[in-house]
Amino acid sequence: MANIFIRSANGVMDWVNERAPAMMPVYRKHMTEYYAPKNFNFWYYFGVLAIVVLVNQILTGIFLTMHYKPSAAEAFSSVEYIMRDVEWGWLIRYMHSTGASLFFIVVYLHMFRGLMYGSYRKPRELVWILGMLIYLVLMAEAFMGYVLPWGQMSFWGAKVIISLFGAIPVIGTGLTEWIMGDYLPSDATLGRFFALHVIALPLVLLLLVVLHIGALHEVGSNNPDGIEIKKGPKGNRWDANKPADGIPFHPYYSVHDLVAVGFFLMIAAFIIFFAPAFGGWFLEHDNFVEANRLVTPEHIKPVWYYTPFYAMLRVIPDKLGGVMVMFGAIAILFAVPWLDRSPVKSIRYKGWVSKAMLALLAVCFVWLGKIGSGPGTDPMETQIGRVLTFLYFAFFITMPLWTRIDKTKPVPDRVTMHE
Repeated sequence: MANIFIRSANGVMDWVNERAPAMMPVYRKHMTEYYAPKNFNFWYYFGVLAIVVLVNQILTGIFLTMHYKPSAAEAFSSVEYIMRDVEWGWLIRYMHSTGASLFFIVVYLHMFRGLMYGSYRKPRELVWILGMLIYLVLMAEAFMGYVLPWGQMSFWGAKVIISLFGAIPVIGTGLTEWIMGDYLPSDATLGRFFALHVIALPLVLLLLVVLHIGALHEVGSNNPDGIEIKKGPKGNRWDANKPADGIPFHPYYSVHDLVAVGFFLMIAAFIIFFAPAFGGWFLEHDNFVEANRLVTPEHIKPVWYYTPFYAMLRVIPDKLGGVMVMFGAIAILFAVPWLDRSPVKSIRYKGWVSKAMLALLAVCFVWLGKIGSGPGTDPMETQIGRVLTFLYFAFFITMPLWTRIDKTKPVPDRVTMHE
């Protein structure tokens, strides 16, 4: 039976190769002949998990669009119809809403791994830039999707965020009305957000993901030691031209990653079936109430993955200054490859200054997220938020200095297998 299956599979592959001969070289380049460092650790799971969540979002989104109606009069009731009357509609909706938060969790951890191991350093600057563009598009995609259920927080969140463009001198008011298509979020807003969320931004996101992976495979993956495997000794007993410290991505890592994917899917299933709102973090309680432009929620705040930047906006007293700080906090991430002047890439071989600064950045980001998720009425919390915002920017602005003076350890010639 096994031999019959193998012969059938080989026959199908031969048939495809005869009609599309260019497909197999592409497959070999990016799978069986792509050599990845053999010392990948736990932190290297999150890139694959991001692809898994992206597939989930696309598939569940397709089913949701079959029943959703992008109009202010029908949007909320269509979501309720999906939840209550469509067969398994509640599951599809919760898979999509939970997937949005899980997407940002794995992306933030993926970005943090890049900062730890210097995955943005030469020759991978373009990989980092493309990754940051993915992050920007993902934020826009999530925001527009968040508005579509047309609950209380969707409406007022859209009004607050879009109104930020009004702080731009001269063109601000006109730009705000142009984005919303009206003076307040309305049918026009829902229609264009639906089109962008379902068609335009997913296409851009998929293109950037392909470019990100393609650019990565051109220069090769980084590793926890931050050294190039091609510089190590050769001597692979099967092929002297292959790096001794690398192994083919398929089947070794493709099968290895299935364990992480299985564990990740179990966690996702637990959240979807037992805590889809996750205590108001994944789905706010106000968003289960239909939008009412005459009733303002007690506390208007975005979803958790925006709250660090929302906190920066809120703690700055000037509106234009707050908008500049908020967008500047994202824009400065694009400059990281040229700010790091350390002679080594990986945090393993950097000194205590680099480790302390990276830990400080993580603390600032998480703490700002907590502040941004609160009501924002505590003056002490506002002062703390200003200090944390200053420290966040200080990490990047002073990076050329402390990465240069920090003491480093000798970097090994070949990759090491310790954790």
